[in-house]
Amino acid sequence: MSSGLVNIAYLVAASLFILGLKGLSHPRTAVRGNRLGALGMLLAIVITLVDQSIVSYEIIIAGVVIGGAIGAILAVRIQMTSMPELVALFNGFGGLASILVAGAALLEVPYLVGSGSVALNAQFSLSIFASGLIGAVTFWGSLVAFGKLQGKVNDGAVRYPADQLVKILLVIIALVFAYLMVVYPDSSTPYWLMVLVASVLGILFVIPIGGADMPVVVALLNSFSGLAAAATGFVLFNTVLIVAGTLVGASGIILTIIMCKAMNRSLTNVLFGTFTVTEGGPSADEVYGGKVKSTSAEEVAMLLEGAKRVCIVPGYGMAVAQAQHAVRELFDLLEGNGTVVEFGVHPVAGRMPGHMNVLLAEADIPYERLKDMDEINPSFKQIDVTIVIGANDVVNPVARTDPDSPIAGMPILDVDYSKTVVVIKRSLSPGFAGIPNPLFAADNALMLFGDGKKAVEDMVKSLKDELG
Repeated sequence: MSSGLVNIAYLVAASLFILGLKGLSHPRTAVRGNRLGALGMLLAIVITLVDQSIVSYEIIIAGVVIGGAIGAILAVRIQMTSMPELVALFNGFGGLASILVAGAALLEVPYLVGSGSVALNAQFSLSIFASGLIGAVTFWGSLVAFGKLQGKVNDGAVRYPADQLVKILLVIIALVFAYLMVVYPDSSTPYWLMVLVASVLGILFVIPIGGADMPVVVALLNSFSGLAAAATGFVLFNTVLIVAGTLVGASGIILTIIMCKAMNRSLTNVLFGTFTVTEGGPSADEVYGGKVKSTSAEEVAMLLEGAKRVCIVPGYGMAVAQAQHAVRELFDLLEGNGTVVEFGVHPVAGRMPGHMNVLLAEADIPYERLKDMDEINPSFKQIDVTIVIGANDVVNPVARTDPDSPIAGMPILDVDYSKTVVVIKRSLSPGFAGIPNPLFAADNALMLFGDGKKAVEDMVKSLKDELG
């Protein structure tokens, strides 16, 4: 196949990647965006296999079959509530692929262009270094993030003496191995030693980050996997891989910044700081003592029957309870009664960016009813009833009122401005920030204690009785 035809095919594939990424910017076009991206990747793979004149396709076909089977099983068996863990794992697989491909290239091609081209040999070695370094950090960091999300690894901030100094030292050691890779391009030993150092760095990079910051970490590791792929593209001199990796890396960085802004924190604070509770704040007894009003599903149903406008705010508790389908049934009932129902979605609600959007989309909630924080906040004063399902920190008014709070300045959903707020939670336990929420004791707030799914199902049953 001619180089011109290959380049045209790669250009088409890259264009499909860009169009697919643009489609992912809105829920209504997300499915089409995924299909366009998949089509672009299929085209890129086919052209690469043909152009590189692969001697044996048996191993490639076996890999496709095995990988496809694993993907199909995961797609069927993994619940939407476990999607953050799956995304973290996929990020890690991308990093591992970069490590192995770069290592294979190093073993197969000790000198890229011959002894006469020192500059290109150095470029080749540095590309392999970047691919291995970023890939190893991504792989092991993603495994730690997966463990934290699964609860198999301490989801708190695990700190150790001189932790930042240790990480700086590991980076310096990795750079020393990079130098050795350039000086001795025919030896693979410095590369694998560098990968070992980077693996330790990846673990130590994520271990100190608490569970509250996992949405940011997942987005950042997604960016890392893209950058590792782009570096691998330079190793293989594959244009489409460079483009695809760069797109993933850039979009991941942008998403990471959005997540940080939604938490009113800098990226450096997330990565190198500690999310701690400020000493001296009010205790739970001081905030809740004698002020919390418990309610029942029947009482909430009576409120909803006469409500003209209702907002539902999903949180991680809804994901854990898998209440999204019960929420859809409640939505249908209210809509049938002439009530306008909207969903207020906070950017960092859940365990990954867009977690709540994915769950609500699974339950076929109309896209136009999903409102982001900036869109819904001005409307809360006109909302009759707001139902908060398993959310805590993202609706805590302390963020607006207490400058000494660990969440001070964090943009929140202003649900406390609603005429009535119904909070569905198992208990008064704090969120990731570890602080009490005055909303639960507010004059206009009612607490419906229990499992999120059962609570909503009971509300649906009671509302059906009310409506006859």
